Amino acid sequence: MNSQQSIHRVSHEIKRRKLEVLRVTDITPRMRRVTLHGPELSGFISLGSDDHVKLLFATTPQEQVALDNFVPSPNAEGPRPAMRDYTPRRYDAESGELDIDFVLHGHGPAATWAAQAQAGQFLHIAGPRGSMIVPDMFDSYLLIGDETALPAIARRLEELPDNRRALVVVEIEDTAERQALTSAAQVEVIWVVRGEQDLLEVARQLTLPDGDLYTWVATESALSRKVRRVLLDEFKLDEAKVKAAGYWRLDATDEA
Repeated sequence: MNSQQSIHRVSHEIKRRKLEVLRVTDITPRMRRVTLHGPELSGFISLGSDDHVKLLFATTPQEQVALDNFVPSPNAEGPRPAMRDYTPRRYDAESGELDIDFVLHGHGPAATWAAQAQAGQFLHIAGPRGSMIVPDMFDSYLLIGDETALPAIARRLEELPDNRRALVVVEIEDTAERQALTSAAQVEVIWVVRGEQDLLEVARQLTLPDGDLYTWVATESALSRKVRRVLLDEFKLDEAKVKAAGYWRLDATDEA
């Protein structure tokens, strides 16, 4: 089986970009979309629905100096801007626009910046360093996540053709956080309200779609591991077709 017929990773040249905020749109009370543009966006590549770019934020004057002269090296010394990973929600090369969706949870450099973001401001990004390519070779998809996973889930659904099926399970803060998810595929969405239902228990009760299944899970790190074990141990899914990622940690003071 060649790479075009299997899940494979493609690497990209890492480039840092300084982009301007074009507009800010509130998708839900807790989800804000920031649309970026600028000449440095030229050549941007995002081939995978769950790609991530690093967003860079200065919280002190020293970090601002470091940001202005930033080199993404793990061996760099001195003050460094805060960096957070985010999924490119939409990139339109023709219009030269990049959308990043932020969960406004009230703390952390990214959420704090997004809460005050307005047109004319600037944001530094780097990457993506690579893309995980999942070719259109599955009959159905199981996508499980929380608000932080919605950009990747929405991208995946938009890419699916009309002869596919998708079961989507999303944990949200309250019913106001439901988003319209568009797809040509046949999609069932289960919204799990945090505190009213338990995502792990909902996962245990799922009726999985028929056919060759690809499963993608992204939520809090410990919970993602538990959901993965349920899928492998109780549903006996093929481990090679299950990807589980921790998008944030419950004990962290900032968002991941």
